[in-house]
Amino acid sequence: MSGMDQTALDLVKVHGGGGYDSDFSDDDGGGGQSKNGENRAAKDELLQKPFQKGKHTKVAHKNVAAHEWDREEARNRRQHLISMNAFERHKKFVSDYVLYYGGKIEEFRRSTSKDKTDLDVVRENHRFLWREEDEEDMTWEKELAKKYYDKLFKEYCIADLSRYKENKFGFRWRVENEVISGKGQFLCGNKRCENKEGLKSWEVNFAYVEQGEKRNALVKLRLCPECSFKLNYHHKRKEVTVKKRRRSKENVDKSLSKTSKSSRKHKRKDKRKHKKRRKGKCIFIANQASKHLGKAFHCLYMLHFVVFLRWCFVL
Repeated sequence: MSGMDQTALDLVKVHGGGGYDSDFSDDDGGGGQSKNGENRAAKDELLQKPFQKGKHTKVAHKNVAAHEWDREEARNRRQHLISMNAFERHKKFVSDYVLYYGGKIEEFRRSTSKDKTDLDVVRENHRFLWREEDEEDMTWEKELAKKYYDKLFKEYCIADLSRYKENKFGFRWRVENEVISGKGQFLCGNKRCENKEGLKSWEVNFAYVEQGEKRNALVKLRLCPECSFKLNYHHKRKEVTVKKRRRSKENVDKSLSKTSKSSRKHKRKDKRKHKKRRKGKCIFIANQASKHLGKAFHCLYMLHFVVFLRWCFVL
């Protein structure tokens, strides 16, 4: 044991109090830094900028890293939400709510039972004929129906004669395409008929119920002979024909008396004009005669004066 202790002590002395020597270290300071390392450190200190961090910085805390991670995640999530439309964003929020708090997606689905299109709104608020009373307290639904009504052509109607045996008819106004094609005027007004020949015009008193109120309207139809038979199946309607103007005897007598009176007046006026013209001519002739007489008297006066002078010189 004593020999082992001595060798250990000798080793401590040899290595300089527990230090380790190296071939690349300086001779004097064994185990110390070399001059090249000191020079490199000095150069790094000179080249280091004021705002530059050191090479060996401290490791950040876990909370700082988590905070930076949360900020980056929030930034990405915000970009993702902005890229979606309103409906997709709503679906995402609903799915997140169901995922975190539980429940069923069916509970969040919107009921489509009360959904209405523009066509449904027009059907509910349509009027066959709009009156001044109907235009009071206008809502957006009524304004939409009134706008559609203003675009219709209300000269001739299109009829539905499918239930003519029950004395029930349906009428509606024509749309633009029907007016362009001549449906209801140059073609039969029955919506299931396209006949062009033998069309007749009918005037029908259309009685209908609208918004719980009974109303009447006179409408015109152009129908072919077969459809006219269906229209007049129960009782005949009034046919619209072109009336020829016939003058009665009284009107003829009145017109003749007026013409005779007017002719008499014209004759009287003509006579007056002739009289005026004659008077004007006479006055013109008298003026011309007076001028000639004046010249003649002047010539006679000069002759007498000359004769008088000669007679004086002779004496």
